[in-house]
Amino acid sequence: MRKYIFLFFLALLASGVLIAQKKKMTLNDSLSQFDAYVTNAMKDWKVPGMAIAIVKDNRVVFTKGYGVRELGTDKMVDTKTYFACASTTKAMTAVCMAILKDEGKVNWDDRVIDYLPELQLYDPYVTRELRIRDLFIHNSGVGNADYLWSDNILTSDEILKKMKLVKPSYSFRSSFIYQNIFYMIAGKVIEKISGKPWSDYVKEKIFIPLGMNHTKALASEVTDENQAMPHFIVDGKVIMIEKDLADPIAPAGAVNSCADDIALWMKCMIDSSKYEKGRLVQPDTWKYLLHPQTIVADAEFYPTQYLTHANFKTYGMGWFQQDYKGYKLNFHTGSLDGATAIHAQLPDKQFGIYIFGNLDHAELRHALVFKALDFFELGGNRDWSTDMLHFYDSIKAENKAREAKDIPVQVVNTHPSLALDSYTGRYENELYGFVEIVLADGQLKASFNTKIRCTLTHYHYDTFKAVYEKKEYPASYISFHLDTNGKIKELEEDGILFEKTK
Repeated sequence: MRKYIFLFFLALLASGVLIAQKKKMTLNDSLSQFDAYVTNAMKDWKVPGMAIAIVKDNRVVFTKGYGVRELGTDKMVDTKTYFACASTTKAMTAVCMAILKDEGKVNWDDRVIDYLPELQLYDPYVTRELRIRDLFIHNSGVGNADYLWSDNILTSDEILKKMKLVKPSYSFRSSFIYQNIFYMIAGKVIEKISGKPWSDYVKEKIFIPLGMNHTKALASEVTDENQAMPHFIVDGKVIMIEKDLADPIAPAGAVNSCADDIALWMKCMIDSSKYEKGRLVQPDTWKYLLHPQTIVADAEFYPTQYLTHANFKTYGMGWFQQDYKGYKLNFHTGSLDGATAIHAQLPDKQFGIYIFGNLDHAELRHALVFKALDFFELGGNRDWSTDMLHFYDSIKAENKAREAKDIPVQVVNTHPSLALDSYTGRYENELYGFVEIVLADGQLKASFNTKIRCTLTHYHYDTFKAVYEKKEYPASYISFHLDTNGKIKELEEDGILFEKTK
């Protein structure tokens, strides 16, 4: 009898080993298939390089680099290649504030001006009532103000001073509109409370504990040759462009990392912020970070919603959220000129994927997220890459047609009102900065905030076509307005007026 019992348990043990091996083979097969899918999809989307990390069942099961860091070279991407995390940085900044909250040094309902009395917004009521929570959930009513850093050379302190000039787009806490600057403000609050710059604090509290030794808080700190260069499609051709640094608003999007390191961050956040030696925040605080805070309107959400058929769209503390096949999906993209990222997690399945890319707004990132969710967790064989490529191509075509309609109809056989040197000088706008125009080799040259340069060619009357040095920038049209004495009073570009001061 004992012999049969022993044989029975031996059979059970063997069965368990076979099942475990089968599961292992199934995962390996899925990873192999997904790997091949990525390689093929990159060709369709013309993405030069990518890096991907996958966490499944609380384990890092996949990290790999694809393609090249720089088009036209043999500089291959690997799992240590630096990429821009861009706006996926926001979740890290939220955790930094959460750590301070757990230490009893701040509360989500505290007023921001109690920590930053220098903060002034356009609406005094919002200045007075803005809470720490509001910095993270895009509900302030203040519209997008990225021109303060992307089109300018202002420091973070100078950007902060400019915020009092930014008019609200809607009433306080009435809706959602994406706002990078408020994450920068959150970083300044973290600095005031901790006594350390945000860049030092995030390194001390997140990067070092998690062993993210190949991650930088500021893009300017990346000196390693092994870094991905940004690319853009211009006239159907992929070209390399100048690297875009988000350091002036670092807590919103300046972190640079690699597949190996970002996998550690992803694993930690899936597992309620646990890591080998402890946890970053308390369990209830972790839940709060992922709790829906703001309802996101269709116009402010990703176009992918029309393919994934999301029933709800919300925003947590640095996370967009939607449902997918009955599960809550937390995710966030990161976008800088020529660089992309996406971090997506299914907490109920303990599954996450992070994707880096070096081609501007290559939405292959979204396709690979949903392909991975289907492949590894939820089932389905939809060709997300093909479907999304067609979908985004149609969006691009619509945008191109719309932009064509915005081009002013040229009136031929007209001339400028004045000699070209009369248009030179300095033009200023209190919020947007300044434009300097010079005459060189018979052509007008314009410089916006010394950062963006273009050549002006006469179009009609006192309107000139601006062609930018950065090939990825589309042409625009600049009009000069004369006063009653026939002298240049101001210039207008994209509806913004700059008054002539010199």
